[in-house]
Amino acid sequence: MDGIISLLGLIALMLEGVYCQGVYAPPTVRIVHSGHACNVEEERYTERVYTIREGETLELTCLVTGHPRPHIRWTKTAGSVSDRFQDTSVFNETLHIAKILRHQGGRYYCKAENGLGSPAIKSIRVDVYYLDDPVVTVHQSIGEAKEQFYYERTVFLRCVANSNPPVRYSWHRGRDVLSQGSDKGVEIYEPFFTQQGETKILKLKNLRPKDYANYSCIASVRNVCGIPDRRVIFRLTNKTASPSIKLLVEDPIVVNPGQTVSLVCIATGGEPPPTLTWSSTSEKLPEKSVVKDGTLTLPAITSEDAGVYSCIASNNVGNPAKKSTTIIVRALKKGRFWITPDPYHNDDNIQIGREVKISCQVEATPPEELMFSWLKNGRALRSSERMVITQTDPDISPGTTNLDIIDLKFTDFGTYTCVASLRGGGIPEISIDVNISSTTVPPSLTVPRGKSPLVVREGETVELECLVSGKPKPIILWSRADKEVLMPDGSMQMESYDGVLRIVNVSREMTGSYRCQTSQYNGFNVKPREAVVELIVQYPPAVEPAWSEVRQGLNRPVAMSCRVLRAHPSRVLRYEWRLGSRLLHAGHFDTRDETEYTVRTLTREGYGEYTCDIINEAGAGRCTFLVTGKAFAPEFYYDTYSPLWQNRPRVYGFKLQWTQMNPDAVDRIMAYRLGIRQTGQQRWWEQEIPVEGPIQKGELITYNLTELIRPEAYEVRLTPITRFGEGDFTIRMVTYSAPINPHLREFHCSFEEEPICMFTQDKNDNFDWTRQSAATRDTKYTPNTGPSGDHSGSKQGFYMYIETSRPRKEGEKARLLSPTFNVAPKNPYGITNPPAYCFGFYYHMYGKHIGTLNAFMKQKGQATSDASPVWSLTGNQGERWRQAKISIHPTSSFQVIFEGIRGPGIEGDIAIDDVTLEEGECPDPPSNHIRSKAPYRATHIWPLCTALAFTLFRGQR
Repeated sequence: MDGIISLLGLIALMLEGVYCQGVYAPPTVRIVHSGHACNVEEERYTERVYTIREGETLELTCLVTGHPRPHIRWTKTAGSVSDRFQDTSVFNETLHIAKILRHQGGRYYCKAENGLGSPAIKSIRVDVYYLDDPVVTVHQSIGEAKEQFYYERTVFLRCVANSNPPVRYSWHRGRDVLSQGSDKGVEIYEPFFTQQGETKILKLKNLRPKDYANYSCIASVRNVCGIPDRRVIFRLTNKTASPSIKLLVEDPIVVNPGQTVSLVCIATGGEPPPTLTWSSTSEKLPEKSVVKDGTLTLPAITSEDAGVYSCIASNNVGNPAKKSTTIIVRALKKGRFWITPDPYHNDDNIQIGREVKISCQVEATPPEELMFSWLKNGRALRSSERMVITQTDPDISPGTTNLDIIDLKFTDFGTYTCVASLRGGGIPEISIDVNISSTTVPPSLTVPRGKSPLVVREGETVELECLVSGKPKPIILWSRADKEVLMPDGSMQMESYDGVLRIVNVSREMTGSYRCQTSQYNGFNVKPREAVVELIVQYPPAVEPAWSEVRQGLNRPVAMSCRVLRAHPSRVLRYEWRLGSRLLHAGHFDTRDETEYTVRTLTREGYGEYTCDIINEAGAGRCTFLVTGKAFAPEFYYDTYSPLWQNRPRVYGFKLQWTQMNPDAVDRIMAYRLGIRQTGQQRWWEQEIPVEGPIQKGELITYNLTELIRPEAYEVRLTPITRFGEGDFTIRMVTYSAPINPHLREFHCSFEEEPICMFTQDKNDNFDWTRQSAATRDTKYTPNTGPSGDHSGSKQGFYMYIETSRPRKEGEKARLLSPTFNVAPKNPYGITNPPAYCFGFYYHMYGKHIGTLNAFMKQKGQATSDASPVWSLTGNQGERWRQAKISIHPTSSFQVIFEGIRGPGIEGDIAIDDVTLEEGECPDPPSNHIRSKAPYRATHIWPLCTALAFTLFRGQR
């Protein structure tokens, strides 16, 4: 006996571990579609393909299960470079794309995750179908026949249309269909260089008079997705000819900036008359350009508008005609100079008696119009034996002029000016001054004392400085010296004329080395001078956690820890712990990088916001802890099978289920406050739901909401209550929908909605069941049969019945078929195999001519005639509704069928109402569906317990 008691204790411990798992479950996901799908099919390897017509609405919904409620995200594979999936991912259940385009086809993924197990991912391939208008192009060849003096003229008509799926073509001449072999002068073929037969060519050999006609090309995708055929007509005549054009402009056209340029293009031939279009080397015409009747106008032209412009004429006969011209916009830019040899290469001054070459260079457009002149002290300088002015080879150094001063004399000191201009005028000259003097100072760069390293705090303004000297004074270029990153303004280099780089609102990423360098375009600087400035940006400590919530009950300990991630300077000075504004503890860091504060026994005054400031020279980083005695918010369970039911016409009920997140985090939950209000209303109706005993983690709690008005939606608020007060609440919406989904574990149909819960009439019976209510039924001719209201007694409520008045005859049958129900899969919670279902309904059989009511169960693959009745009743049962309940045990997908058989007369109406199908055997007596307000316990563990105990007990024997 002691062994059995020990064994039961062991079982209890084992079950406690199993029991705590509860209903928490990793996510599962399924993709369903709505919108305007042409077809959804399963391909090999379980790939789903969703076919949709271009321009229609794509709507994919991700159905998920799992607890807690999974987060959903839609993503897409790259369909093309231009497709960025609307530049985002979609974070909700439904993916909606209105007027879908062809490039938006591809594979779409739905990913669901709730922190348990691996994320669930499903995908579906979206195939967008389209058919563009076909285009016919005409090509002709003329070849000399051997040994004869005539020409054979052959014409090819080529038809092309973009489509998905591949297109098929057919040809017509006038009203006649052309096919291979139907006319000896015609060949139809698919060239070997095309794919999937996408192009059909009609070859007209040695043109005959009858070949001059209207030709129709019809492109078809066989009405896939309802896409109609597309047709194009081409008229072939003896005048059909490819286009020719003439460009009434010079080539090239050289203009000044700001001018208006007009390019005139005219068609000189072609039948049918060609269409004229313009293009440019930049692929796109400037936005300001205007095209009218073949004339392209470019107002206020700029250097960016320069390039080659082409006029293209096309009439789909032969190759398009193309004529081009080049627009050149005059410009002068980037003037620079240098001296050879560099007089400051060895930091020497200019010496009398040397030969000095001054080189001056600019970028000119067009280069052949470039002209140079030289001035000395403002006066024109001419070439002489001692001062030689030359223009170098444009292939070696384009846009360059040199002034060679041979045997430099004292009288040669002065200011030399290089002037660049364009022969056409209209462009400002560029002047570059070079000072040749014995007092010229070589350029140098130094960093002022105390200016490197520079230490600043994040957010401040800092000035990096390099002292620059020299005559002439060079421009300074600043760049990062320690890494290939951008400067604060987003460029690789920044210019400075005074050697100062000013950075506003400096950030920690700007720490590093900065190089200052003399510009390479400075005339006296062939070899750049440079210096380096170090910048150190101090910033407050970065800490974790930035914010944390701590839930704890009274008289329990609370420990909080704040850790330093990074800081500069990294030597942290001190830390300060506070509750609100009250200082609790302060100190200095030792070798550790974190500090901890513990409340040994929590009191009501100990609740609140705790902060830990970790402080260095640059400021403070803060960890915040909210210590609260509130219980965690409940987590609503969204995977309830058939949560909605309806017992009366205007009222519905909802099974509300939830689990409690960390139920013992603060204290035992004694009750829940339930608030409910109708959508759009302000007032909340509240009541308390008591809780008996402690709640286990993962335990599913159930409460039935009743008397909800159909079809209104409701907002439900649920708040846990402990000894310390109310916890955090959570809210969900309850919406009404007709309970017609056959895949749920509970099915209820009261025939209140017109779709009658997806029931259908049998097409092989004699007549149909009728949906009716007592308020609209005419009992004038048959007052002694049929119900006076629905099962609930309402005259407005609906039910289904068989009308036995004439022309119905005795023995005629009416059959009503339910939707197909899937058998619930076997799961670890002990569902029997095969599963049992309780099939119930209310019937009304009143009248002296009542025939027979049969109920059948028809399984997958079984004919209706082969099904045997699971319930049958004949004859008058009185003027009242009665209930039938039958346990059924299907082994595959199944339907239930009601068969009404007419009796010998007209007083034989049979009615049914409130059809239910529930998982499990029918109870005896039947359950009333009323649940206790006490929390529902997860009883699915106990069949496992019983089996385990029985097995172990047998082992003890």
